[in-house]
Amino acid sequence: MLKLFRAWRERGWVEVDHHAYEQAWQRFGGSFATHPQVVERLSTFLRIELRYLGWIVDDEVVAAVPCWGRHIALSKEVLKREGKRGLLDMGNAEIILPIAAEVEVPVRQRMAYVSDLNAGRISTLRSQPEGLAMARAPEDYSKKFRYNQRREQRLLEEAGGTLVPMSQLTPQEQAAAYGELFQRRWGFEVPGKAGLVDVFTLLREFMTGSLVMLDSAPIAAQILYRVEAPQWVSLEYINGGVDPQNREFSPGSVLSFVNTQQAWEEARALGKTLRYSFGRADREYKDRWCQKVPAYQV
Repeated sequence: MLKLFRAWRERGWVEVDHHAYEQAWQRFGGSFATHPQVVERLSTFLRIELRYLGWIVDDEVVAAVPCWGRHIALSKEVLKREGKRGLLDMGNAEIILPIAAEVEVPVRQRMAYVSDLNAGRISTLRSQPEGLAMARAPEDYSKKFRYNQRREQRLLEEAGGTLVPMSQLTPQEQAAAYGELFQRRWGFEVPGKAGLVDVFTLLREFMTGSLVMLDSAPIAAQILYRVEAPQWVSLEYINGGVDPQNREFSPGSVLSFVNTQQAWEEARALGKTLRYSFGRADREYKDRWCQKVPAYQV
């Protein structure tokens, strides 16, 4: 019976290998959550079977999907079913599947927070009520807003605060700082705590952004991952933490300003657009930094 369901769900698709999927992603683009190395490494770490499906036209793969059974790879539902939610937190990451511009395909794997870039290319999409929060371009902030952010940064630095690239910390240091700051900010344990060091090790080359230090102690951290597609840069803000005792310096706000400004500068230097996702558009603070864009689901 399960084989019949799989055959129905995958009709029109054929199984392809990692190399074919990687070629499709590098040709048509995708997001951090569908990047070939990200899905491969995390699936291996979690010991969940990963398969790739391709849609073939004239002997060419024109669309591809990384799958965990009837779900897209890295699905929260599968993590929950397998009892592995404690090993991985992907937030509500934007999903961009590698699909050629001129085709429309019926993806039947369950997925949410699918990008509007895939709208018109996936026939099975339907709108979901929750949109995604995408960072505004620097010029979309008012002059007053930019002035206030620079002022906050200057006051923090005058008090001895420094910005340290996440890449300068070991995965163990990253996990310790982030876990502690998340706990202080929210009052409960950081999601995916048991797997933080392993995940940060596996995804080290994709981690970007900085953290804020004051008196040799971290006071704000954000987990950001960055990948480059042919036409855009995909940057995913998974989660963050801040020490409430240093609220007068607004370290979280300073960090958001510095991280977003730097990401825009880097993307524009490459001649690419930036898709800097704050995940689900569900919190008031995201309205300061982002615009809400549509999201879709299957």
